[in-house]
Amino acid sequence: MTAEAETGTTPGSTASRAASRPPALSVRNHSGFRWMYVVDVITLFGAMMLISFVRWGVSWPSYSIVDYLAGFAVVTVVHIAVAYFGGLYEIDSRLGATSRLPRTTSLTAIAVLIDASLSLGASKFLMPRLNLAVFAVVAACALSFNRWLAHRVLTARFGRPQVLLVGNPDDIELAEAHLVETDRDAIVVGRRSSTEHLAEAVEELRVSDVLLLGGIELSEVYPRPLEDFEKQRVGVYHRLTPSDTLLGVKKTRQIAGMPFVALRSHAMPPSKARFKRLLDLVYVLVALPLLLPLMVFTVVYARIVAGKSVFYRQERVGRYGREFSMVKIRTMYIGAEDVTGPILATREDERVIPAMAWMRSMRFDELPQVWNVIRGEMALVGPRPERQELADRFEMVIPGYGRRHDIRPGITGLAQVNGSYHTDPGFKLGHDLQYLVNWTPVLDIQILLRTIFVVLARRV
Repeated sequence: MTAEAETGTTPGSTASRAASRPPALSVRNHSGFRWMYVVDVITLFGAMMLISFVRWGVSWPSYSIVDYLAGFAVVTVVHIAVAYFGGLYEIDSRLGATSRLPRTTSLTAIAVLIDASLSLGASKFLMPRLNLAVFAVVAACALSFNRWLAHRVLTARFGRPQVLLVGNPDDIELAEAHLVETDRDAIVVGRRSSTEHLAEAVEELRVSDVLLLGGIELSEVYPRPLEDFEKQRVGVYHRLTPSDTLLGVKKTRQIAGMPFVALRSHAMPPSKARFKRLLDLVYVLVALPLLLPLMVFTVVYARIVAGKSVFYRQERVGRYGREFSMVKIRTMYIGAEDVTGPILATREDERVIPAMAWMRSMRFDELPQVWNVIRGEMALVGPRPERQELADRFEMVIPGYGRRHDIRPGITGLAQVNGSYHTDPGFKLGHDLQYLVNWTPVLDIQILLRTIFVVLARRV
C-alpha cells in the first residue's frame, strides 16, 4: 500500500539537460524498431508468397488466390502480434548484442501453433501444412536477420557505441584490453576512477554506455544518476564478480567476454507490460460471471449498513505518477480523516464502521476497482496505489520508491499476500520491486490464488 508522486526536475538537473541533447546521441545506442514493423510485414508476407510459388508455380491448388492471400494476411498479423508481445520491437543496446535467433525461433513456434489452431477452427486452412512448416523455419531466420541488419544500419548511421569505463586503474586497463581485442564495435571515450561528476562526464563525452567495474557501489549510482541516464537512453552495466553470483543473477550480458548485468531502474519491458494488460482483460472477462453477483451483494449490504454513500472515490497515484480516481465500497465513517489527515490503515482502525469490518478484512470493498482495471488505470495484480500526500512522504524517506510506478497499480499484489494493512511501507516496497523484476503470467496467477486464501482467512 505504497505509491509516489512523479519526480520533478529542476532546470539545472541532468534530466532537464537531457531534453536538449542532440537527437543523434539520444538514439545512438537505442534507436527504436518502429520501422521494423513494415520490414517484418513485407518479409513474412513475401516469404509465404515465395514458398507457394516455389512449390506450385503460378497455378495454386484447392483455393482461389484471394483465399490464399487472406490466409497469408492472417498469418502475418498473428506473427507480428506475437513478436510485439514477445519484445522483438523493443529498443535494445547494441553493446554486447547477441543473436536474436533463439528468441525469434521460440516466438515463431508460438505463432505457428496459433496459426494451426486458427486453421482447425476455420473452414479453410490458412496455409497448407507443408508450407507452414517451411515458413516456420524461414520466418525465424528472417526475423533474426532483419534485426542483425538493423544493428549494422544503426552502427553505420550513428557510429559505434561510445563507452565510459568507471573503476580502479587495474580494472579499467583490463576491461579496455578486452574491448580492444574482442569488441571492435565499441570505442572507449573516457576513464574515471569514481562516480563523482559522472553525469557531467557522460554529457561532455557524449557517452552511449557506462561500464561500472570493480570498487563501485550500486548505491553510488542509484537512484541518481541511473534514472537520469535511462531518460537519456544511456546504458549502464555493472560487471559481475564471483561474489555477485550468490545473489542468483540470471540475466547477464557478455561484453567483450566479460559478464555484466544491465542496471535499469525501470525493470519491466514495455512488451511485458502490454502482455500483462492483455491478460488482465482476459481474466476479468472470464471472472465477470462470478464477480457481478458478488458485487451486487456487497453494494446492497453496504447500502443497508453504511447509508446512501456506498461508493467512495479517492485520488490515487497510478502509473507514471499520474493520478486517477480509485473506486471502493465505503467501509469508514464519512469524514473519518477530517482531524487526522491522510494516514495508513492499522489493525484496529477506529475509522472503520464495525458492521463493515468483515467486508474490509475479506477485501470485498476493493471489488469496484475491476472498473479501474477495465479502464486501464489499474491491473489485477501490482503495487497498491497510494494517495498523493502519503506518496510524497514515502518518496522523501524511501530510496527507489518511484520504481513501483513503472506498472499499473493493482487490486492485489505480492506485498498484500505477504503482508497486511499495517506492514511497514519499506517492506512492502521490497515485495513490489521483486514483483516488478520477476513478473511472469504464472506469478500473477499464484498471487491471485494466494489472494483467495488471504480473503478466506480474513487476514488484515
